[in-house]
Order: sequence, then structure tokens, then C-alpha cells
Amino acid sequence: MRLWFAPERLREEGDTPDYRFSLANERTFLAWLRTAMALVGGGFAVDQFLPETGRPLRLALALILLAAGALCALRAISHWVRCERAMRRGEDLPASRFPIALGLAVGVVALLMVIVAAFGWGG
Repeated sequence: MRLWFAPERLREEGDTPDYRFSLANERTFLAWLRTAMALVGGGFAVDQFLPETGRPLRLALALILLAAGALCALRAISHWVRCERAMRRGEDLPASRFPIALGLAVGVVALLMVIVAAFGWGG
């Protein structure tokens, strides 16, 4: 976690990778941040635009999306550092289960929102 706040310390490890790989890693980081912002926006949208849905269900769906957005943003930092370190060391890039978990969480919330919208549950 110390590298989160001092990424210049990464230069102390291994060799400098081809800049194209570092830039690709940065683009991936930015894509994760866009995903995080979309999840946070979705959480606020669920809370604001499903007023006919019962408060507990609406709040649960919104909080799941907001938490997923926060986790996604934090995971973006961690993944960027881990990949940059692996490239500098000449190691394989780290595998991650987070994209699968995030995809499943978003899919479940989307399915619940379809059910709520179609059947008017929670109101």
C-alpha cells in the first residue's frame, strides 16, 4: 500500500519496461476508474429514480452499487501497482478474480432491478 502514495519507488525495482506497456497499464487503470464512477452514478440513480420501490430495497440496491464503485476504485490502484511491479521485474502479470466478482455483483443487481421494475416489488 505504501506504493499507492509513492509510485516513484517502483523505479527502484527491476528494469524499466517498454513505455507502451506502462501506458497500457495506465489506460487499464483509467478504465477501472470510469467503471467505478459509473457504479457510483448508478447507485445514486437507483436511489433517486426508483421512488415507487420500497425504501429498504431501493437503499440496498443503491448501497451495493456504491460499495462496488468504491471497491472498484481501490482495486484499480492495487492492480495498477501490482502490474507495474510485475512488468519491472519481468514476471507474469498478476491474475485477478475481481473482474468476475464485480461482473457477478453488477449482474445480480441488474437482475433485481429488472424484477423490481417489471413486478413493482418493494413498493
